[in-house]
Amino acid sequence: MSTYPVADVRAHFPALAEGAAHFDGPGGSQVPDVVGRAVADTLTAAIANRGTVTRAERRAEDVVIAARAAMADLLAADPGGIVFGRSMTSLAYDFSRTLAKTWRPGDEIIVTKLDHDANIRPWVQAAAPAGVTVRWAEFDPKTGELSTDAVTDLLTERTRLVAVTAASNLLGSRPDTRAIAERAHAVGALVFVDGVHLTPHGLIDMTALGADFYACSPYKFLGPHLGVLAARPDLLTTLRPDKLLPSTDAVPERFEFGTLPYELLAGTTAAVDFLAGLVPSDGDRRTRLGVSLSALGEHENRMRIRLEDGLAAIDGVTLHGSPDRRRTPTVLFTVAGVANPDVYAGLARDNVNAPAGTFYAIECARHLGLGDEGAVRAGIGPYTDESDVDRLVNGVVRIAAYH
Repeated sequence: MSTYPVADVRAHFPALAEGAAHFDGPGGSQVPDVVGRAVADTLTAAIANRGTVTRAERRAEDVVIAARAAMADLLAADPGGIVFGRSMTSLAYDFSRTLAKTWRPGDEIIVTKLDHDANIRPWVQAAAPAGVTVRWAEFDPKTGELSTDAVTDLLTERTRLVAVTAASNLLGSRPDTRAIAERAHAVGALVFVDGVHLTPHGLIDMTALGADFYACSPYKFLGPHLGVLAARPDLLTTLRPDKLLPSTDAVPERFEFGTLPYELLAGTTAAVDFLAGLVPSDGDRRTRLGVSLSALGEHENRMRIRLEDGLAAIDGVTLHGSPDRRRTPTVLFTVAGVANPDVYAGLARDNVNAPAGTFYAIECARHLGLGDEGAVRAGIGPYTDESDVDRLVNGVVRIAAYH
């Protein structure tokens, strides 16, 4: 196991100079200096629409090619199947509308109550006008775990799509997407995996996860605000999105509407390179990502256990979800007698950023019995250290004692 150099990593994050302990990474991570420079350098360089004639055109082309290659390395995907969009949500809507063209009345899709609404509502809304039945897979509210059978028992020969998260953004629990996908594929269904919450916390292999489509958001793993979808190029070739007449029909460009944000793509490449260099190692980028993300996972898991143990020792604190150590480093909790917004505000006064809410996992929060208020969520990130964890725990101690 490689030692994770958290102090060296933290030195690359200018935002930390403000002194806050950031547990808000699941909603958007802080950004390292190299990513900011890549965005600024691309914005201020001579650049044009993609092409091969002028230097400015070639620069734009190179930025796109580099970003597709970087995301392919991060996800073990084909660069020719990397699609960029405004956000994961917008990509899910785009693909739901496109896939719905292939559905027929009486067909079925499966969504889960564990998911973020971005992997529920686009499919539900696309199903209605197509006359497609939506089947809902429920997770165990006591453990926060979605069993494989809860999804696969709903499969029929009419199932066309299964939409499932790789990790709950609210609880951190991780369904066995591979097992789900194997049974879905056996009946001819496609599998759309929301990888937004899992991607920041380990080395991803979208094929091993069983995903036909894998969506994620660079701004959750130290990059800029945009969305990425990965799929096999041959699968994308079979899909016909609505698009402008003069726009290219090539894959993956046929799914990218308008001019791409070159500066954000450059920042995405820089974020992947930064992740690959968290722990110095040799080899190609995919190999270096494996070394770095393995060390990061060990570090984040230690911080999560420290946080869970600290919170569990406080009278009145309830931790939601399973204690399974395979979860992502995400802790959801409530404090008896204290409204979630008050816990959020109390921690903010201690310069600890741990927000409260449902975080768009509205079905998940309701199924847990948390209603539309949700709970307080603390997410561990690459820059989280022991002092951050201790500040959060001590802040909750004061809040619980005061009330």
